[in-house]
Amino acid sequence: MKLSQLKAQWPVMSYYQRFESAVAVALTFVIGFIILVALYRLASTVVVGMLSGILDPLDQKVFQNVFGEIMTLLIALEFNHTLQYVVKREQSIIQTKVVLLIALLAIARKFVILDLHEVGPAEMLGLAAVALALGVTYWLIRDRDEAR
Repeated sequence: MKLSQLKAQWPVMSYYQRFESAVAVALTFVIGFIILVALYRLASTVVVGMLSGILDPLDQKVFQNVFGEIMTLLIALEFNHTLQYVVKREQSIIQTKVVLLIALLAIARKFVILDLHEVGPAEMLGLAAVALALGVTYWLIRDRDEAR
C-alpha cells in the first residue's frame, strides 16, 4: 500500500486501526534500517575478509557464521514482509502460520550455527523438541486452512 492510500483510508479507520497502522509503518522502517545495516556489515565482512585472506570460506566456523548471518537477514526480511499485511490492511493481525514459519526459520538458523562439540544432549534434545513442536503445529494449522 502506498502512503497516499493509507492517508485516504485514515479518516474511516478506528483509533485502534490508526494506532496499529502507525506502529506497523514505524516497525517497517526500523526493521528495514536494521536489514540494511546487517546487509552492509555482512557484505563488508565477507568482501574484506576474502580480499585480505582472513576469511576462509572453507573453514566450518566461518561458513556457519556467514550462513547464520544470512539466515538472520532472511528472518528479518520475512518479518518485515509480514508487517506489510498489517500496513496494507489486508489483515488486522499477523497470522499464526506466519509467526510459526518465522520461528521455524529461527530454529533452523540455530541448528546451522550450532557447534556440535559444545552442545550437550539436553540442549540438543530441547532444540529438537521445539523444532518438532513448531513443525507439527504448522502442519496442523496448514491442514486446517486448506480444509476451508
